[in-house]
Amino acid sequence: MRQYEYVLVLHPDLDEGAFKELIEKVTGWITAAGGQVLKVEPWGKRKLAYPIRKQKEAHYVQINAMLAPARSPEMERNFRFLEPVLRYLIVAK
Repeated sequence: MRQYEYVLVLHPDLDEGAFKELIEKVTGWITAAGGQVLKVEPWGKRKLAYPIRKQKEAHYVQINAMLAPARSPEMERNFRFLEPVLRYLIVAK
């Protein structure tokens, strides 16, 4: 198992319920893959340095997790196809 840090930039129009549901979906993917969620840290809504999909603000979330390295491409694929995710960053620690 390796420790990963996921930083997600999410669509700014998500309401509180949709935001929590999205975080639960991502943490569910991690636990379903045999991983462990260590910490979920929402950073709040912040201004973007440049527009992404015509949006000037976005919600930021950092998730620290332990996951098998073989499951990392699966997580990346899931982030790519999740509509409210504007950008994502995966860092192996």
